[in-house]
Amino acid sequence: MRHADNHLLLASPVIRRFDTLLGETTAGLALTCLDETLDWQQPRLRLFGREHPIPRRQVWMGDAEARYRYSGQIFSPDSWHPIVLDIRNAVIARLDRAGIVADFNSVLLNRYGTGQERMGWHSDDEPELGSTPLIAAVSLGCERPLRFRWKHKEGSAFNVCLPHDSLLVMGPGVQARLQHALLSRRAPGLRISLTFRWVYF
Repeated sequence: MRHADNHLLLASPVIRRFDTLLGETTAGLALTCLDETLDWQQPRLRLFGREHPIPRRQVWMGDAEARYRYSGQIFSPDSWHPIVLDIRNAVIARLDRAGIVADFNSVLLNRYGTGQERMGWHSDDEPELGSTPLIAAVSLGCERPLRFRWKHKEGSAFNVCLPHDSLLVMGPGVQARLQHALLSRRAPGLRISLTFRWVYF
């Protein structure tokens, strides 16, 4: 489904999408620069007793203390890239104009080179994110839908389309009540997502 800028997608828990965060030229330059200059990694995670490479590439970035535990591993952040800092500041400013007070000390960047690269079902509910995390996700490049489903079957699963240069905000209640995934699909090109969050330490 398409929605207008700043439209309330889901009231409780809170999911909102904002379009045109950086502007077409800046967003395109950011996509190219991050793709070409970051040290993209493909860590291996243990599932059901076996190790598998994740089906995408990623970089964990942020303040030095913002270590993150995921699937039994602890990730230490790379230092902030100047372009990523600029994007973080743009996100904070956009949220401030919408009456949302937020700050972020870290970001997970995911690179999806093809439509076959994906993110499985999960919630961003690790203890270091706190009890009511606010996650702000910026999408650059190829548009793909983020799929949501209710943990306790409260309703039907649904998609939120994430076009180039959009910002998706997952507010209080989202991680507690919903899971989300970026599923495999036919997609024409590169996508990079930046999911900003605050890690407590």
